[in-house]
Amino acid sequence: MNSPVLASLISVVMFVSLMACQPAQDQSANIVSQPATANNPPADGFDLDNSDPAAIEIADFVMEAMGGRLAWDGTRYLAWDFFGARKLVWDKLSGNVRIDFPDSTVYLLNINNRLGKAHKQGEEVINPDSLAKELEKGKNIWINDSYWLVMPFKLKDSGVTLKYLGTRKTLEDTPSYVLELTFKEVGVTPQNRYLIYVDTTTNLVNQWAFYREAGQDSANFILPWGNYNKYGNILLSEERGERDLSEVMVFETLPDEIFTTFQTVDLSRYQ
Repeated sequence: MNSPVLASLISVVMFVSLMACQPAQDQSANIVSQPATANNPPADGFDLDNSDPAAIEIADFVMEAMGGRLAWDGTRYLAWDFFGARKLVWDKLSGNVRIDFPDSTVYLLNINNRLGKAHKQGEEVINPDSLAKELEKGKNIWINDSYWLVMPFKLKDSGVTLKYLGTRKTLEDTPSYVLELTFKEVGVTPQNRYLIYVDTTTNLVNQWAFYREAGQDSANFILPWGNYNKYGNILLSEERGERDLSEVMVFETLPDEIFTTFQTVDLSRYQ
């Protein structure tokens, strides 16, 4: 839920069953306000008091369209290639993360306790101060890169305020609900703002607009969310405009050494 780095710019399988997730209200009218659904409770610290009930309702429908809260909570290991810049593996349960760069730089860290190790320029980083800086960098990379992959699951995260801005059309002329997403003193860049477009037919996120500063009038970028595919029990989107996320994978189990050894890992052998 933190700012994607603009310099990093560089799927939609639709299921008929998703139609059942659509809000019953007329698409052009204001959605009838309802409390947050019991099967998708907000994270501790979500700004419930200042968020619109209609926006919360739409966020709940997005979660359901993506597979549902139980499916998301039950998804443990995710892996993806971030626009060819680096590859990540994330254990949601333990917080362990592996980040591999093409130049053989490797980060192995736990995002919860910020412990781990790093390998750069052919050798392991040993100096405690240098290692701490590298691990902080690794965590910030994970924050950014994971948001590009799983943002629709994080609409009710800690520190998030949601507002419903009505219906608009995307750049591809698709009628969509628009959610404004801002942050309260969380993450690396809490001053950011997003407009999240949600397809009124499928309830899937289909576009986002990023504002580096919440008060600015023009978006720094507007990009599609497309090419949704099912991974495990959830949907994930890969299309982000000119360049896409790739090598997206979900695993039920992975060996511990993926998060402990600097040696190159071939994840395809575990599929």
